[in-house]
Amino acid sequence: MRMKWIVAAASAAALALLTLPVELPWTALEAGTAGSAACPANAKAANLNFTLKDMDNKPVRLSDYKGKVILLDFWATWCIPCKTEMPWFADFQARYGKSGLQVVGVSVDDTVDKLKPYIRDLKINYPVLQGLNQDAIQDAYGPLWGIPVTVLISRDGKMCGRHTGIATKDAFETEIKGLL
Repeated sequence: MRMKWIVAAASAAALALLTLPVELPWTALEAGTAGSAACPANAKAANLNFTLKDMDNKPVRLSDYKGKVILLDFWATWCIPCKTEMPWFADFQARYGKSGLQVVGVSVDDTVDKLKPYIRDLKINYPVLQGLNQDAIQDAYGPLWGIPVTVLISRDGKMCGRHTGIATKDAFETEIKGLL
């Protein structure tokens, strides 16, 4: 019985560590340097060739947002850091949307019937797409070792920043302003 508690505690600690605002070496190589004010010269192209359903089960193509700065956020309803960031992203959408920012949330864990009240309660003002069992998009922006994972994509479709775990509101805002 004691061994089960040790394993459970270790697992909980490992999961908690995955949500810390730490940029891992492979994420910096993958998508540029998070926290910078502009897109690195060696930034890779983002794969925008995905169509996911929104909360009304209507198809949304990520490529429709090309030409805008995209903040693509992978999140889950059980994720406390995700819930912390989402009001920030709603604020960014309200303040910078007219300047060319498009925040897009991708829920990786729940069905639309559970997502709708969650999104309504948080007053989310940006599109939230259904990412449950959509491994291709998760693979394209992964590895998703933990969540939240937030990718900043430039107007020309380059992955300019990536955060695994929670970052600060100021860090996101600096990056967004640098890309607008």
